[in-house]
Amino acid sequence: MKVTILFICSCLAWEGLGKPQFPDQEKDPLFWNTWAQRTLKNALILQKLNQNTAKNLILFLGDGMGIPTVTAARILKGQLSRQSGEETQLEMDKFPFVALSKTYNTNAQVADSAGTATAYLCGVKANEGTVGVSAAAVRSQCNTTQGNEVTSILRWAKEAGKSVGIVTTTRVNHATPSAAYAHCVDRDWYSDGEMPAEAVQAGCKDIARQLFENIPNIDVIMGGGRKYMFPKNQSDVEYPGEKKHFGTRIDRRNLVEEWNNRMKNKNAYYVWNKKELLSLNPNSVDYLLGLFEPGDLPYDLERNNETDPSLTEMVEVAIKILKKNPSGFYLLVEGGRIDHGHHEGKAKQALHEAVEMDRAIGHAGLMTSIYDTMTVVTADHSHMFNFGGYTPRGNTIFGLAPMLSDVDQKPFTAILYGNGPGFKVVNGLRENVSTLDYEENNYKAQSAVPLSMETHGGEDVAVFAKGPMAHLLHGVHEQNYIPHVMAYAACIGQNRDHCISPHTHPPLLLTFYRNPPPALPPPLLSVYMYYSHTFFIVWI
Repeated sequence: MKVTILFICSCLAWEGLGKPQFPDQEKDPLFWNTWAQRTLKNALILQKLNQNTAKNLILFLGDGMGIPTVTAARILKGQLSRQSGEETQLEMDKFPFVALSKTYNTNAQVADSAGTATAYLCGVKANEGTVGVSAAAVRSQCNTTQGNEVTSILRWAKEAGKSVGIVTTTRVNHATPSAAYAHCVDRDWYSDGEMPAEAVQAGCKDIARQLFENIPNIDVIMGGGRKYMFPKNQSDVEYPGEKKHFGTRIDRRNLVEEWNNRMKNKNAYYVWNKKELLSLNPNSVDYLLGLFEPGDLPYDLERNNETDPSLTEMVEVAIKILKKNPSGFYLLVEGGRIDHGHHEGKAKQALHEAVEMDRAIGHAGLMTSIYDTMTVVTADHSHMFNFGGYTPRGNTIFGLAPMLSDVDQKPFTAILYGNGPGFKVVNGLRENVSTLDYEENNYKAQSAVPLSMETHGGEDVAVFAKGPMAHLLHGVHEQNYIPHVMAYAACIGQNRDHCISPHTHPPLLLTFYRNPPPALPPPLLSVYMYYSHTFFIVWI
């Protein structure tokens, strides 16, 4: 009873403030009309499309960043700056072009991160659980790998002479980054220590090994995953006494040492902590391998600011290194732990990860130009995450809805999950959340269905785009369309005919007219012929 009284009092206190909790200027219609007119004028400017060739390409992938996550992260960003939050703009909100992406896998209505990564990196939809192979490959069946490999836009960019990089907050051989370089029928084959013996004997390669062998000299690699690079039972440099962080490789190979030996004459550096990373002079670094944790990097809320770099810090170093190439670069950036926070039902962790990725997006924007850099922000899939409950303006995103349930007469948080570990029954009834610290970092929001791990959601996800050819991302598209657009913008991969100079013509291109054309091309470029009432122009 005491809890209910306190809750009702808090609601009365809100109503007793006597005025809505939003700026007074919002009461004036002129405020909204002026804002809308300003937005309209900006939209009209966009009619002059940016059709430059993209020298640089950046893909920001928020793993599990569905549209409800984007909205909630926007509110959180504003509230972290002491605003109500709803009116705040994320950096991705400022991108001029927005589309929706259909995320299903070839064999799954609700996708996983491996099949989707193959789509938005390799341009081909694939089966769940597989990376860098077509849908003809079957998960965990090694003998279906060969002949079904598909290549990624990172490889297309590298073959075109661009520098390429991968930055992630997960393991560098996790599902998202691995599709950029690996061809594997099982996303969980991180090292040969996680593979079935028969798969190893049949010649299938683990993902960590493929990172260093498939695309020689990836310029920048940063994230976690150290333990998959070292021999089994070798202690970790940062956690020497913790067996869970020991090396996992059965083949006894030390992939980091091999990389160092191969790159010793190439201005290449291996780093494993923030201090080493930030002590580098990017102008003297051509290749960088940064492995900052044995597994995934810690959540941003739990990050050690002295030893672990933020996503923004990693992105800054990566761009400084990659942009030295006069031919430009391709950079894949993954905010990978948004997904992990949601799976664990820890919305606060997930949303802070999304805000940090947005911070990295803004920083990358300051370091590049929309005139020669195409930047795309999207997600691989969504989650069973949402928020609601008629919360008032400015309500803390992690707070309670302003009412009790009319069924069990208990309060509930605005954030809820459709399924997951937050389901809990006490004495046969739903747990009373007001007895808990529901704004604690690792609080697991209540869910409708009990699961040890919350699942992905199946709805479309947003695609935000800016820079050259960004207007080609519009409407609703299949997810595998994304790398084709980016490649087109940069004149790499399949579509390069549009990159031919408008002042040149293919030899012997025949054009004919029934009547003489009103204006003939310059005579130095063509030969004119007239026969049987038809003008022919032969380009030479």
